[in-house]
Amino acid sequence: MVSEKSIVYEDESLIVVNKPSGILTVPTPKNEKYTLTACLNKVLEKRGLNTKVFPCHRLDRETSGLIIYAKSPAAQEMIMEQFKIGQVKKKYIAFVQGLIKNPSDTISFPIENKKAITKYKLLQRRKDYSIIEVEPSTGRTNQIRIHFKMIGHPLLGERKFAFGKDSKVKFRRVALHASEIQFRHPADGRILCFSSKLADDMNRLIGSLPH
Repeated sequence: MVSEKSIVYEDESLIVVNKPSGILTVPTPKNEKYTLTACLNKVLEKRGLNTKVFPCHRLDRETSGLIIYAKSPAAQEMIMEQFKIGQVKKKYIAFVQGLIKNPSDTISFPIENKKAITKYKLLQRRKDYSIIEVEPSTGRTNQIRIHFKMIGHPLLGERKFAFGKDSKVKFRRVALHASEIQFRHPADGRILCFSSKLADDMNRLIGSLPH
Protein backbone atom coordinates (compact mmCIF):
# COMPACT_ATOMS: atom_id res chain seq x y z
CA MET A 1 0.00 0.00 0.00
CA VAL A 2 2.88 2.38 0.85
CA SER A 3 6.08 1.87 -1.13
CA GLU A 4 8.90 3.71 -2.90
CA LYS A 5 6.30 4.69 -5.52
CA SER A 6 4.43 6.67 -2.85
CA ILE A 7 7.38 9.08 -2.53
CA VAL A 8 6.87 12.23 -4.61
CA TYR A 9 10.11 13.98 -3.58
CA GLU A 10 13.09 13.25 -1.35
CA ASP A 11 16.37 14.89 -0.39
CA GLU A 12 18.67 14.87 2.63
CA SER A 13 16.21 16.94 4.71
CA LEU A 14 12.71 15.81 3.83
CA ILE A 15 10.34 13.44 2.05
CA VAL A 16 7.01 14.33 0.42
CA VAL A 17 4.65 11.35 0.25
CA ASN A 18 1.40 10.68 -1.58
CA LYS A 19 -0.69 9.16 1.20
CA PRO A 20 -3.31 6.57 0.26
CA SER A 21 -6.73 6.73 1.89
CA GLY A 22 -7.39 4.39 4.81
CA ILE A 23 -4.14 4.80 6.72
CA LEU A 24 -3.38 6.95 9.76
CA THR A 25 -0.47 9.37 9.70
CA VAL A 26 0.57 8.53 13.27
CA PRO A 27 -0.91 6.20 15.93
CA THR A 28 -3.93 7.32 17.94
CA PRO A 29 -4.14 6.50 21.68
CA LYS A 30 -5.15 2.98 20.55
CA ASN A 31 -1.51 2.65 19.43
CA GLU A 32 -2.10 1.22 15.95
CA LYS A 33 1.04 -0.22 14.40
CA TYR A 34 0.05 0.23 10.75
CA THR A 35 0.56 3.95 10.10
CA LEU A 36 2.03 5.99 7.26
CA THR A 37 4.98 6.92 9.47
CA ALA A 38 5.73 3.27 10.31
CA CYS A 39 5.42 2.25 6.64
CA LEU A 40 7.76 5.02 5.52
CA ASN A 41 10.32 4.01 8.12
CA LYS A 42 10.17 0.44 6.77
CA VAL A 43 10.74 1.71 3.21
CA LEU A 44 13.93 3.45 4.40
CA GLU A 45 14.92 0.41 6.45
CA LYS A 46 14.74 -1.78 3.34
CA ARG A 47 17.27 0.53 1.72
CA GLY A 48 19.59 -0.18 4.62
CA LEU A 49 19.14 3.29 6.12
CA ASN A 50 18.84 3.91 9.81
CA THR A 51 16.97 7.20 9.29
CA LYS A 52 13.63 7.85 10.99
CA VAL A 53 11.06 10.24 9.58
CA PHE A 54 9.04 12.87 11.45
CA PRO A 55 5.60 14.02 10.22
CA CYS A 56 5.28 17.80 9.82
CA HIS A 57 1.46 17.74 9.70
CA ARG A 58 -1.34 15.19 9.45
CA LEU A 59 -4.11 14.09 7.15
CA ASP A 60 -7.24 12.26 8.30
CA ARG A 61 -7.24 8.50 7.92
CA GLU A 62 -9.74 8.80 5.03
CA THR A 63 -8.05 11.72 3.25
CA SER A 64 -5.58 10.94 0.46
CA GLY A 65 -2.81 13.11 -0.93
CA LEU A 66 0.37 14.99 -0.13
CA ILE A 67 2.06 15.02 3.26
CA ILE A 68 5.51 16.31 4.32
CA TYR A 69 7.96 14.35 6.45
CA ALA A 70 11.24 15.64 7.84
CA LYS A 71 14.36 13.53 8.32
CA SER A 72 15.36 15.27 11.54
CA PRO A 73 13.58 16.89 14.50
CA ALA A 74 15.21 20.23 13.57
CA ALA A 75 13.81 20.15 10.02
CA GLN A 76 10.44 19.04 11.38
CA GLU A 77 10.34 21.99 13.75
CA MET A 78 11.16 24.46 10.97
CA ILE A 79 8.42 23.14 8.68
CA MET A 80 5.88 22.95 11.51
CA GLU A 81 6.63 26.62 12.27
CA GLN A 82 5.72 27.47 8.65
CA PHE A 83 2.37 25.75 9.20
CA LYS A 84 1.87 27.63 12.46
CA ILE A 85 2.38 31.07 10.92
CA GLY A 86 0.41 30.29 7.76
CA GLN A 87 3.26 30.14 5.25
CA VAL A 88 2.37 26.71 3.88
CA LYS A 89 -0.13 26.81 1.01
CA LYS A 90 -2.36 23.77 0.58
CA LYS A 91 -5.03 22.91 -1.96
CA TYR A 92 -7.48 20.03 -1.90
CA ILE A 93 -9.93 18.53 -4.34
CA ALA A 94 -13.25 17.69 -2.67
CA PHE A 95 -16.53 16.20 -3.85
CA VAL A 96 -19.47 17.71 -1.97
CA GLN A 97 -23.14 16.80 -1.85
CA GLY A 98 -25.53 18.84 -3.98
CA LEU A 99 -24.92 21.53 -6.55
CA ILE A 100 -22.93 24.51 -5.26
CA LYS A 101 -24.27 27.79 -6.66
CA ASN A 102 -21.37 30.22 -6.21
CA PRO A 103 -18.41 29.79 -8.60
CA SER A 104 -16.13 30.76 -5.69
CA ASP A 105 -16.56 31.85 -2.09
CA THR A 106 -14.97 32.07 1.35
CA ILE A 107 -16.35 30.24 4.37
CA SER A 108 -15.51 31.94 7.65
CA PHE A 109 -16.98 30.17 10.67
CA PRO A 110 -15.01 29.72 13.91
CA ILE A 111 -14.23 26.14 14.95
CA GLU A 112 -14.01 25.55 18.71
CA ASN A 113 -13.94 29.35 19.15
CA LYS A 114 -10.91 29.69 16.90
CA LYS A 115 -10.74 31.60 13.61
CA ALA A 116 -11.23 29.28 10.63
CA ILE A 117 -11.26 30.37 6.97
CA THR A 118 -11.73 28.18 3.90
CA LYS A 119 -11.71 29.43 0.31
CA TYR A 120 -13.13 27.35 -2.50
CA LYS A 121 -13.58 27.39 -6.26
CA LEU A 122 -16.18 25.38 -8.17
CA LEU A 123 -14.59 23.14 -10.80
CA GLN A 124 -17.57 21.18 -12.04
CA ARG A 125 -21.19 20.42 -11.23
CA ARG A 126 -22.10 16.76 -11.64
CA LYS A 127 -25.38 14.92 -11.10
CA ASP A 128 -26.16 15.40 -7.38
CA TYR A 129 -22.63 16.50 -6.40
CA SER A 130 -20.04 19.21 -7.06
CA ILE A 131 -16.29 19.01 -7.60
CA ILE A 132 -14.43 21.86 -5.91
CA GLU A 133 -10.89 23.06 -5.27
CA VAL A 134 -10.44 24.02 -1.62
CA GLU A 135 -7.78 26.25 -0.09
CA PRO A 136 -7.85 26.46 3.71
CA SER A 137 -6.28 29.66 5.07
CA THR A 138 -6.22 28.20 8.58
CA GLY A 139 -5.54 24.66 9.76
CA ARG A 140 -8.19 23.62 12.26
CA THR A 141 -8.85 19.93 12.79
CA ASN A 142 -11.51 18.67 10.33
CA GLN A 143 -11.89 22.26 9.06
CA ILE A 144 -12.90 21.44 5.48
CA ARG A 145 -15.36 18.75 6.57
CA ILE A 146 -16.98 21.00 9.16
CA HIS A 147 -17.16 24.09 6.96
CA PHE A 148 -18.89 22.35 4.06
CA LYS A 149 -21.34 20.71 6.42
CA MET A 150 -22.12 24.18 7.80
CA ILE A 151 -23.00 25.58 4.37
CA GLY A 152 -25.26 22.62 3.60
CA HIS A 153 -22.89 20.72 1.30
CA PRO A 154 -21.21 17.94 3.32
CA LEU A 155 -18.45 16.00 1.60
CA LEU A 156 -19.41 12.78 -0.16
CA GLY A 157 -18.72 9.88 2.18
CA GLU A 158 -19.12 12.10 5.26
CA ARG A 159 -20.34 10.08 8.24
CA LYS A 160 -18.87 12.02 11.16
CA PHE A 161 -20.45 15.43 10.56
CA ALA A 162 -23.46 14.33 8.49
CA PHE A 163 -25.64 11.28 7.95
CA GLY A 164 -24.32 9.11 5.13
CA LYS A 165 -27.85 7.96 4.27
CA ASP A 166 -28.80 11.55 3.37
CA SER A 167 -26.38 11.62 0.44
CA LYS A 168 -27.76 10.71 -2.99
CA VAL A 169 -24.24 9.72 -4.10
CA LYS A 170 -22.59 6.94 -2.10
CA PHE A 171 -18.84 6.91 -1.52
CA ARG A 172 -16.89 4.64 0.80
CA ARG A 173 -14.75 7.35 2.40
CA VAL A 174 -14.63 11.12 2.73
CA ALA A 175 -14.03 12.42 -0.82
CA LEU A 176 -11.07 14.67 -0.01
CA HIS A 177 -7.65 14.67 -1.66
CA ALA A 178 -4.68 16.89 -0.75
CA SER A 179 -3.66 17.85 -4.29
CA GLU A 180 -1.07 20.65 -3.89
CA ILE A 181 1.35 21.86 -1.25
CA GLN A 182 3.87 24.72 -1.25
CA PHE A 183 6.43 25.51 1.46
CA ARG A 184 10.03 26.65 2.02
CA HIS A 185 12.84 24.12 2.19
CA PRO A 186 14.08 23.94 5.81
CA ALA A 187 17.76 23.94 4.78
CA ASP A 188 18.13 26.43 1.93
CA GLY A 189 14.84 28.37 1.91
CA ARG A 190 13.86 27.38 -1.66
CA ILE A 191 10.12 27.47 -2.33
CA LEU A 192 8.99 23.93 -3.12
CA CYS A 193 5.65 23.15 -4.75
CA PHE A 194 4.25 19.68 -5.36
CA SER A 195 1.06 18.35 -6.88
CA SER A 196 -0.66 14.98 -6.81
CA LYS A 197 -3.11 13.41 -9.24
CA LEU A 198 -6.59 12.69 -7.95
CA ALA A 199 -6.89 9.41 -6.05
CA ASP A 200 -8.05 6.42 -8.11
CA ASP A 201 -11.33 5.92 -6.24
CA MET A 202 -12.33 9.56 -6.78
CA ASN A 203 -11.44 9.28 -10.47
CA ARG A 204 -13.54 6.13 -10.74
CA LEU A 205 -16.54 7.94 -9.29
CA ILE A 206 -16.24 10.70 -11.90
CA GLY A 207 -16.17 8.09 -14.64
CA SER A 208 -19.00 5.95 -13.27
CA LEU A 209 -21.72 8.57 -12.84
CA PRO A 210 -23.40 10.71 -15.53
CA HIS A 211 -22.96 14.48 -15.58
